Amino acid sequence: MTQQLTDKVSFDLIRYANCWEDADVLLEALAPQPGSRILSIGSAGDNSFSLLTCDPEVVVAVDVNRIQLHLIELKKAAIQLLDYEELLGFLGFRETTEREALFNRIKSALPEEARLYWKQHPEQIGKGIITQGKFEKYFQLFTGKILPWIHSQKRVEALLQPKSAAEQEVFYHRHWNTWRWRLLFKIFFSKYIMGKYGRDPEFLKEVKVNVGQTIFDKAAVHLQSTGAQHNFILRYNLTGSFGHLLPHYLQPENLAIIKANLHKLEIREGYAEAAVAEFGTFHAMNLSNIFEYMPPQLFAETAEKLASSMEKGGRIAYWNLMVPRSVANIFPEKATHLAALSETLSARDKGFFYKGLIVDEIR
Repeated sequence: MTQQLTDKVSFDLIRYANCWEDADVLLEALAPQPGSRILSIGSAGDNSFSLLTCDPEVVVAVDVNRIQLHLIELKKAAIQLLDYEELLGFLGFRETTEREALFNRIKSALPEEARLYWKQHPEQIGKGIITQGKFEKYFQLFTGKILPWIHSQKRVEALLQPKSAAEQEVFYHRHWNTWRWRLLFKIFFSKYIMGKYGRDPEFLKEVKVNVGQTIFDKAAVHLQSTGAQHNFILRYNLTGSFGHLLPHYLQPENLAIIKANLHKLEIREGYAEAAVAEFGTFHAMNLSNIFEYMPPQLFAETAEKLASSMEKGGRIAYWNLMVPRSVANIFPEKATHLAALSETLSARDKGFFYKGLIVDEIR
């Protein structure tokens, strides 16, 4: 992120109420040792929470969008003070009529600015906060208005039901990959529609490929695999709900560790580079897909600053969606691309729409 970009993008709303990147492959990519200092793009906070399971010295969640930071603070307070079923209900993973009462229980744990923000947005709390991001509403529009013209709810559930790899592939070709699916999918996930209703047009300026076709091709591969049957991201994409599936940070065995390490999470507003001035060098960085928002020169400048802010042997992980970016390629003297690891993790990535997860090691 740079001032040049953020001056053009509105940050007065929740853009992402969930992290749409796979924490399981992220943790394996970074493989931080206990006591590591980790920098993490804040977004919705989910993957920053997951990094607390690595017993770090500190996880610094940084974001230029203050509203995203208010969201992270809200989730942090809920994790700290609510029991498991209350937490799932409050966030929106389960149905409950108690969200207002639960907010009143946790609001004193929020920083003043975040507390004031959420008191002014009770409707978002009441609907379940994980459903209230712009990107989530984009998927809800697809599942509520577009998908019913293509497939019935019964057929959607049939796609996601357990079956063998051969049966999954046959189902896709015989029952799923219809002309309506191909046509309406590519229109809805086109560059224009995604920019208007999902991301921001500024985030897609560096994209030179056919967006709808690119995402369709990635989806086609995943929908034919057994991985589609237990992918919480895909389930939300197709149903508007996570169902019984949960992201990494909310799985009981992980949440217990996160709760014990919550005091190690530092939340900061600003650019990733600015965190170095306060916290020094880092051993690992989760950089989401921030690089593909930047034109080449800005990417090079930012990548050099971040690589120079890393301890030797540390790792950075970042996603390419539709814009190829590689720190190791432009600064081979600073970083080595871990090609085999990147390829292995990309093949397992629940974020099936990404072109790849890139893992680089600092020299």
